[in-house]
Order: sequence, then structure tokens, then C-alpha cells
Amino acid sequence: MEQPPPCERPHPGVGCFVVRDGRFLMGRRRGAHGPGTWSVPGGWIERGESPGAAATREVREETGMIITDARVAAATTTIHAEGGCSVTVWLVARWVSGEPTLVEPDKFVDQRWCSFDDGLPAPLFDVWADLLDSPDYQRLLNHLQEEQEHGSRLG
Repeated sequence: MEQPPPCERPHPGVGCFVVRDGRFLMGRRRGAHGPGTWSVPGGWIERGESPGAAATREVREETGMIITDARVAAATTTIHAEGGCSVTVWLVARWVSGEPTLVEPDKFVDQRWCSFDDGLPAPLFDVWADLLDSPDYQRLLNHLQEEQEHGSRLG
């Protein structure tokens, strides 16, 4: 098997698991990067922005929802088939308000609440392969479980 080219400069991005009622939001991507694949809301981290601030901004821009308590749960590096590479900081956040809306239909064409127990929609965006194989994956699941338990105490 041929090795992918080395990654000279990975671009930093975020993927945010917005937890509400024990589930997290996923969207089917549209556009040049991973069209037709599913992922959580996210995008590039802007200069001077923390991963938590980027996640909060991206979730609002893509879904119209407000989140709180975005915390880092994992990080992965992906070399993309179409070229380039990225470092994805995966966060778990609590839903505060708003219903998921297709605010940016050029980026997402569908959204749904999901859980690992019910199975994930397919195909997944390429960064997910690295997440599911990551040593941080269990830590992410632990953060999701904590958030689900927090939500059930409030409900």
C-alpha cells in the first residue's frame, strides 16, 4: 500500500458534539470537501480563536443553535484524499437553545440527532476514521456519557 504524502502544515479545525436529550447533532455535508458525508458541526479555527470559541461560532453559524461548556475531548490528524491535511480538535458541548436549522445550505443539506448506540449515518466524513481509531476515542465517549448524565439530572 502506498503511503500518503507527508503533511507539511496541517490546518486546525474543530468538530463539536452538541448534546441534547442524550443525542448529538450530525449533518450531511455539501460542497467541495467531503460532499455527501456525515459529521458533527465544525469548521476551521480562525486566527487567535480557541477551539471552544471556534466550536461555539461554527455551531451557531451552521445550525443557529446556542451551546455552552464546549470542552476538548480528543484531537486527530487527517491526510485528506483530495489533498491537504488537518488537525481536528473534537469537543463536547451542551445544547442551550435553538432548533437545528439549515442556516448554511451550501455546507449542510440535512441534519439529525444521533447516538453511537443507534448507529451513525453513513458515509462518515473522512476525519471520523481517525477519530474512531484514536486512543482519545474512549475519552470522547466518556465526555458524551457525562454530558448525557448531566442532561438527565436537569430534565
